[in-house]
Amino acid sequence: MKRLIKNIKEDFHDSRLDQAATYLFVDFSRSQIQRWIESGNLLVNGEILRSKDKVHLGDELSLEPALEDKVSWEGENINLDISFEAKDYLVINKPAKLVMHPGAGCRNGTLANALAFHYPELTQLPRCGIVHRLDKDTTGLLIVAKTEKFRNYFVNKLQNREIYKKYQALVVGRVIGSFTIDDALERDPRNRIKMRITDSGKEALSHVSLIKFYGGYSHISVEIETGRTHQIRAHLSYKRLPIIGDRLYNPRNLIAKGTPNKVINLIQNFPRQALHASKLKFQDMVTGKNLEFETSLPEDMQTLIDGLE
Repeated sequence: MKRLIKNIKEDFHDSRLDQAATYLFVDFSRSQIQRWIESGNLLVNGEILRSKDKVHLGDELSLEPALEDKVSWEGENINLDISFEAKDYLVINKPAKLVMHPGAGCRNGTLANALAFHYPELTQLPRCGIVHRLDKDTTGLLIVAKTEKFRNYFVNKLQNREIYKKYQALVVGRVIGSFTIDDALERDPRNRIKMRITDSGKEALSHVSLIKFYGGYSHISVEIETGRTHQIRAHLSYKRLPIIGDRLYNPRNLIAKGTPNKVINLIQNFPRQALHASKLKFQDMVTGKNLEFETSLPEDMQTLIDGLE
């Protein structure tokens, strides 16, 4: 990346160098700026200063960003369904069967591999900018950071529960009205890929509402305040409302009483958990404006609904 030049204006006269530089070089976080001040990549009038040193009106800040790859995996030409792209982030509509990033038992063919190919600069961010995740077989919206500054911002918003996330699911059983599931979760010691309800686990909060009932099955929305692993799947299973097609939390693939044979066949052959991340809302990092993104149900879930009607 080429050297960047900025001049101190009146607003930042007599400010700390790291504060002024963070404001002027908006694509980088304060921690990055501080590292570059230390390493001599950020100069003031051609000289190396300390982060706490004051800068003055007219001073020239010269920055040569030293960006290093944070990931080792290779880029792959995998199609991405991008719902929205901004300077600092992407909103991606994830299909089923797409894993987030390489790991044990999955070396390639992931979202991170796709991001590394289409946006090679994202290899300079942890996990190629992926700031939250969806299970392999869950479809829908997720955010990818394009800058470290936005990544830190979004992660902080997640930790403070300031990101609105809404899902849709198709479950076995009847949901009446709305209710909240407030049951803590921890990893099941007998099955490490599964979560279980326990008093000693981490807080998990899900708000469930009926969209439509189909004679033994319910189309529901779920808003989550916490983002625990498998939260929605484990919560609904615990409430005896297992998600159709969920092989982990609904292994017997339950069928409601009185289900017609053609619908039984449709449900038994549904290839994944019928769960979709349909809406995301958060505050814009720069303007503070509330942003909202929404996507319709994927074709397989809509076909399942059509069969239930």
